[in-house]
This record gives sequence, C-alpha cells and structure tokens, in this order.
Amino acid sequence: MLHEWSTERLRLDDEMARCLGETPWVSVATDPELGWWKVSTRQWVGAFTLGDLRILVRPKIKPENLFFLLEVGLPPEAWQAEAIDYATNNELLPALVSFFARTAETTLARGLFHHYRHEEGDLLALRGRIDFVRQFRRGGVLVPMACSWDDFTADVDENRCLTAAVRMALRVPDVPHDDRRRLRRLLAALDGVAEPTSSAALQRLDRIQYNRLNEHYRPALRLARLIMANCTLQDQHGDTAASAFMVDMNQLFERFVTSRLQRELHGRLEVAAQLRPHLDIEERIQIRPDLTLRSQGEAVGVADLKYKLTDGDANAEVAAAPLARHGDYYQLLAYTTALGLSEGTLIYCADVNRDQAAEQQIANGSLAKSDITVRHTGTRLHAVAIDLSGSPRHIDAQIAALAEHLAETTATSVG
Repeated sequence: MLHEWSTERLRLDDEMARCLGETPWVSVATDPELGWWKVSTRQWVGAFTLGDLRILVRPKIKPENLFFLLEVGLPPEAWQAEAIDYATNNELLPALVSFFARTAETTLARGLFHHYRHEEGDLLALRGRIDFVRQFRRGGVLVPMACSWDDFTADVDENRCLTAAVRMALRVPDVPHDDRRRLRRLLAALDGVAEPTSSAALQRLDRIQYNRLNEHYRPALRLARLIMANCTLQDQHGDTAASAFMVDMNQLFERFVTSRLQRELHGRLEVAAQLRPHLDIEERIQIRPDLTLRSQGEAVGVADLKYKLTDGDANAEVAAAPLARHGDYYQLLAYTTALGLSEGTLIYCADVNRDQAAEQQIANGSLAKSDITVRHTGTRLHAVAIDLSGSPRHIDAQIAALAEHLAETTATSVG
C-alpha cells in the first residue's frame, strides 16, 4: 500500500517494473540494491492490478473527506458507512460502488424520470404530425407517412447513463452482497432503457441540463460519472493485463473548490472555470486560469487552483504563511497582467501539521494565507491554503472564508 505523492521501495522483477513504469499513475526508478525499485506516486489514488501485483494508493486526507470532495450534493452522514469501510479495507472502488448503489436506489424510489423525447419515423398510421418536408420528397407516395412526434418515455439520457453505470458497477469485485442485490434491482427497474457505451454515456452526462424535474438525479449521476470516468476494468500494458480504478485528486480538488465557490458567491460574483483569454495583443497565445471572477461580464478577479501541497517558507509556520512554488507565482502574474488586474490568488491544498495554534485557526474558520507584492508593478499575489484534514464543517467554514477573501480582493483588483 502506498500514499499519494510518496516514494516506496518495492521488490519487483524487471518485466513487472517496466510494466508498472508504463502506467500513468506511478513512476519507477532504479534502486542501488538489485531486485528493488523506487516507486513514486503522484496525484492518483485508488487501486490497480498488474498481473499478480496489486497496488493500493491511499489519499493523504481522511477517507470521509475524500467522499466529501466527491461533492455529489448529499450530507456527510450519507457516505459515513462507505468512508468507514474504505478506512478499514483500503479498497476505494467497492466502497464507492456501495455509495452509488444506495444513492441510485433512493433516487429511483421516487419513480423513473420520464421526459418527452422527439422521434421521427415512417408509419402506416399518422402519429403526431406529418413531416411535410420528408413526405413531399416521396413524389406522391402516401404510405408510409413521414411522422414526427414527442414520446413521453423513461428511455432518456438520465436513465441511460444510470443503466451504463449500474452495468459497470456489477462487474466490480468485492462489492458487498446487499449492494450487489441493490444493483440488480436497479437494473430491473431500468428495464427497457437503452444502455449506451461508457464513452457515449459520459458525453451524454455532460449535456444533461438539470431543473426541478430531474434535480434529484444529480447525486446519483455524479457518482455514475466518477465510476465510468475513472474505472478501467480491463486494460493492457504489453503482455500484462491490468484492472484499475484511479481518481485524479488534482481534478477532484479543482471541481470541489470551483463548485463551492460558485455556490458561496452566487449573486455577488460570477465564478467562471477554465476561460481562455489571450496573453498577447496579437491573440496568438491563450492562457487558461482555473477561475475567473466576473462582475457584469467584466473580469474583476483571477485565481488558480493547485492541489499539490505548498512548499512552506522555512522561516514561517506553514499554517500561518503558506508560500507557493515560484513557477506558480509566475503563472498567476501572467494571468493578472493579461486581464489587467492588480491582485490574484493561488488556492492550495495544505497538509497542516496540527499544533494548537493551527487547530484554533481552523476551528475559527480562518484561512492560512500569505501574499507578496511584485516589484515595479505593485501587483499583489495571494497564496491561500485550504486544509482538508478537518471535519466537513471546518472545510465549509474555510470555503466561506475563501469566498469572502475573493470578494474583498476583487473589489479593488481592476487596474
């Protein structure tokens, strides 16, 4: 078992070391001792198998906070059982499938979502209305008639994506029997709904527009997306078969903070993700800040998200004054300059060494932050560390404090 952003020595044969090094989740380097290799993890957590080798990568944050970052719109007690199970047996995928099974069961308990779907076809009897354009192309042939109609059906994208995720979840080993039975009941309830491929389902998920009629599907579909996007049940690395479920903590952290800030700043600032303005006047070089804060369509703030832990100042407490890596400051300075702003913020994930002062700071919902002022320009670059080792309540308090920080800095940021 490994932890994210760590290096461990493993005893491997040369072929297995080569196959392991070809995966996107870890890197492998030689060790001075023959037969041993240095395996370094990055931001991926979960588990994968190469032949007879099973690699588990645990997150640095607490299991319950990993589920909290999934941000599926459910209260913390909803995933408490799965978080405890993950903490006990180290396997993320079975715990996540159990969470998905219970969430989807609760969703479908309200009944299958039905919606009108536009259909076209050639029928012997009129249904809906005649498609005159297609009908006139037939040169006087009356039947079959070209018809178009709206069908009120459960065979819609929401249910199709659930079906694809349930099918994939049923192939996952080590899922508790009760949850496997839940999945089979879900499949029976979804009988008659077409099953798209995982790639097609992911594309459909991104196109779903939520409203008051299908909002209750959102938590289950977010979990469905996570399972389908990160689960490679069968992969091939040379002659070695592999199965994997690996979650990118960088993306998870970015999505979580973005979603929470959009909620906190709603009505005050528009939080836009991954906009692509240009760095140069000629508009040949695009930049892509993680967050652009806008007011009445005008950019008034910018922020960049970095999950990887901060490099703390050796002369300051990490909890009190996080400092970013130099390259991150350069990047943020480019964003503020291109957008004509006098301030910008780097948002980090901090692994705080708990002392009494840091504990009290988090309990009060305060932020660990610092700032620098750039020579000759006066641009202020802030570094803010979000600590994920506390309770969900403490994390929410830090997000609220972060939202206030962004609102205050954007008020005077436009140069």
